[in-house]
Amino acid sequence: MSDIERRLSIGEVAERTGLSVHALRFYEREGLLATPIRRDPAGRRVYDEDDVDWLTVCVILRGSAMPLPQIRRYTELVRGGEGNEAERLDLLREHRQRVLDQMDQLRKCLDLVNYKVGVYEDILDERAA
Repeated sequence: MSDIERRLSIGEVAERTGLSVHALRFYEREGLLATPIRRDPAGRRVYDEDDVDWLTVCVILRGSAMPLPQIRRYTELVRGGEGNEAERLDLLREHRQRVLDQMDQLRKCLDLVNYKVGVYEDILDERAA
């Protein structure tokens, strides 16, 4: 990390990513970070903007229900550098299909909830009339 890059504490990264300090340590232990986290002379974790960007990707993937083993595999592929883009693409295409399936299921759930809301609104409107 160059001296020009801003060094971030674990607390600052937690605030920026929405992850708890505990979750950041968990991500590190689970091998979900694209690069090893550096430490300052006192042994405290030191992050940079690239770490925040990568963690943001991880947060979004987790938010889309990607299992940790798949995030770990994706991380390993990214760490591996050039030459494995086809495998990364396959992994992300498979996940995209799962997300689309989840969205379809959620649309069906929303349709039911909207229907039930309408039923109860009609009942209450009739009582108020």
